[in-house]
Amino acid sequence: MHKKTFVAAAVGLGLVTLSACGSTGQSAADSKTVTLVSHDSWAVSKSVLKDFEKRSGYKVRVLKDGDAGQAVNKAILTKDNPQGDVLFGVDNTLLSRALDNGLFQPYTAKGLDKVGAQFQLDQGKHRVTPVDYGDICVNYDKAYFDRHHLTPPRSFADLAEPRYKNLLVTENAATSSPGLGFLLGSAARFGDQGWPGYWKKLKANGVKVVDGWEQAYYQEFSGSAEGKKAGGDRPLVVSYASSPPAEVIYAKKRPATAPTGVVSGTCFRQIEFAGLLANAKNPKGAKAFLDFLVSKEFQEDMPLNMFVYPVVAGAKVPADFTEYGPAARHPETMAPDKIAANRDQWVKAWTSLVLK
Repeated sequence: MHKKTFVAAAVGLGLVTLSACGSTGQSAADSKTVTLVSHDSWAVSKSVLKDFEKRSGYKVRVLKDGDAGQAVNKAILTKDNPQGDVLFGVDNTLLSRALDNGLFQPYTAKGLDKVGAQFQLDQGKHRVTPVDYGDICVNYDKAYFDRHHLTPPRSFADLAEPRYKNLLVTENAATSSPGLGFLLGSAARFGDQGWPGYWKKLKANGVKVVDGWEQAYYQEFSGSAEGKKAGGDRPLVVSYASSPPAEVIYAKKRPATAPTGVVSGTCFRQIEFAGLLANAKNPKGAKAFLDFLVSKEFQEDMPLNMFVYPVVAGAKVPADFTEYGPAARHPETMAPDKIAANRDQWVKAWTSLVLK
């Protein structure tokens, strides 16, 4: 999830997070090249990607376009002459925006029959292919709360309490997928009429808003390894339920327990999709790549690379992942049609309420 790449450690573990731009000299029209447009957290094991390239005959280029929200917005602006063939990373919070703008052409991926019906949100039209799911949740810095003899919050409501004043950092709901997910989670929890009052309380309680996840987690959050280096001083951050295992797995010296925890009462379920872009220059290669994304090989490789859960039934999840980052038991959810009907006006209201 556009979100948890932990790049330096990933490179050491043999993962590949390629990036490219239009001036690389390799034509996107090359029939042997598939260009993937993604948010910044795309990652796959080098051996798994090479296996796909060998079997399919296609070479994969990856163009990273920032946070998921930024990637989707840019794809909409360039849809008549797209930057690539496949877009990965559009999630249920942004799905209707992508579909309403005609970003994708239909394709039923091979293996889609093994993907749970709860993840297939496009009502049988197959303009997008479900790839993964996870939970947007507030994370907390265990050491901070131990040091201050303070009990971590347990719910959305707790975050507005005076004892947590000036402790929370979140992402901009207008520019960031986790930021938007946190807003939708609060709307699901407090209702259409109740969420503005909740955010007024959060603002009065000193919530800090930054543009995207990487800034929030790596620079502002005191609990991440990079955050410590950057002097981050916020012990609460909107991130993912799967962030704690990454802190364990990528630590220079593996700790016995995760240094960060999850506020389980603040989680919102996120599903990510990929789609064949309208006007793609290599639709045949794009279809092969979409088949690859729901293959068991990729689905089982994905958790420890992008720290998300597979959507394909029977795909195994590593024990480290489930031990330190189990999926939320009772996450907040919202029907896609309700998100579509309210998202833009809620974001506008949120911007006026929180940022001005």
